[in-house]
Amino acid sequence: MVEAWREWITSNEDALIDRLAKAVEIPSVSGDAKHRDDCFKMAEWMKKQLEALKVQVRQVDLGKQTLDGQQVQLPPVLFGQYGDDPKKKTILVYGHLDVQPAAVSDGWNTDPFKLVVNKETGQMFGRGSTDDKGPVLGWLNVIEAHQKTNTEFPVNLKMCFECMEESGSEGLDEVVIEESKTFLKDVDAVCISDNYWLGTKKPCLTYGLRGLSYFKVSVSGPASDLHSGVFGGTVHEPMTDLFHLFSKLVTPTGEILVPGIKDLVAPLTAEERKRYEVMDFSLKDINNATGSETTLSQDKAEVLMGRMRYPSLSLHGIEGAFSTAGSKTVIPAAVHGKFSIRLVPNLTPGEVAPLVTKYLEEEFSKLGSKNTLKIEALHGGKPWMSDPEHWNFKAASKATEKVYGVVPDLTREGGSIPVTLTFEVALKKSVMLLPMGRGDDGAHSTNEKLDKSNYIDGTQLLGEYLHEAANYSS
Repeated sequence: MVEAWREWITSNEDALIDRLAKAVEIPSVSGDAKHRDDCFKMAEWMKKQLEALKVQVRQVDLGKQTLDGQQVQLPPVLFGQYGDDPKKKTILVYGHLDVQPAAVSDGWNTDPFKLVVNKETGQMFGRGSTDDKGPVLGWLNVIEAHQKTNTEFPVNLKMCFECMEESGSEGLDEVVIEESKTFLKDVDAVCISDNYWLGTKKPCLTYGLRGLSYFKVSVSGPASDLHSGVFGGTVHEPMTDLFHLFSKLVTPTGEILVPGIKDLVAPLTAEERKRYEVMDFSLKDINNATGSETTLSQDKAEVLMGRMRYPSLSLHGIEGAFSTAGSKTVIPAAVHGKFSIRLVPNLTPGEVAPLVTKYLEEEFSKLGSKNTLKIEALHGGKPWMSDPEHWNFKAASKATEKVYGVVPDLTREGGSIPVTLTFEVALKKSVMLLPMGRGDDGAHSTNEKLDKSNYIDGTQLLGEYLHEAANYSS
């Protein structure tokens, strides 16, 4: 028999979707100084939502940062508490309220900051719908469902919601470490819903994440932009130098060319490879997610390992170069290229940065260029792995069986959530990732979406997880 609180969620899906729509409408882009006020607006909106549900909320100031050449205030971290029964387990949940940049001109079919529901497919399009506003609101939906049905809440719930995850969770690590001595010291386990199913049909639980090292490479020369007809062939051009350097970072087949990185990766065992071979996943899943047939391999296990257990290097963009429509015969005075390396166990930002810097400096010196090179490691996070045999995972697995009728796959994931490792180290408790969305949701991409069924069933899953967790002995 389905519990009353779960039936309430199903019966009130319109109201829950409206809650998500209001959240999506706030363009809380943390990496853009022009949207910093929207991040504060997002935090304030969430604070009021929590307080309306009788959650005790506390804001923690993170200070300031330099962004886009100006000093701006960091948005606050929200800590919430719902229940303080010493006889119950205490579960900490984390999520983020900031989003990646988005504009119709990027290729969106709809306004990215308006939730648009396709009634035929049930897909709900909007920036932040799946990453991570939908999952965060899932926890609020669970609280409201229990209140409206007079159902006892199974655990004490503590919440940590931030507005800077998409920009490296600036300032959060220090706050979590400090709060681990007070507010978070009685936490029994941590659950994060900020990732996705491996494909589109079967739920999963995630016990590992890749880390991240993000770099900015600047090449500068002339004092100002130059006319290529007058100066082309007479000066060292920054763009030419930068393209040469970027061509030395990674091959078209994804092989990282920076010396020393591959040597640090733990060797693959036959037993570990078997895990990837039996996962419920096909190349069609990733082809559907990318809208193409461009995988580096036709071997399912190789593709999965490329996503989960091996490092990768991706080129992201160039600042300072001509990029608008039309023709402009200019030589840029300075260009800034950006790339990142996704890290796996045995690789840390502190180990990778010196390898990258040394290599790029050596390659630049070979050019004989009179331009100037500057390499910056902008932000990063260590990789994370947890124990999938812990009761925290067992509880989530049972909850998944109740809601979806299947045993979830145990996966590692390619994305990075730096605070995951911070929680595990600071609290010395199990951390688990319990995804709501599907593998084709397009987080960080154009036309990001969350399926209505995943939002509603996923909200029920979060609630069932809390009930199952309450039954385990620590």
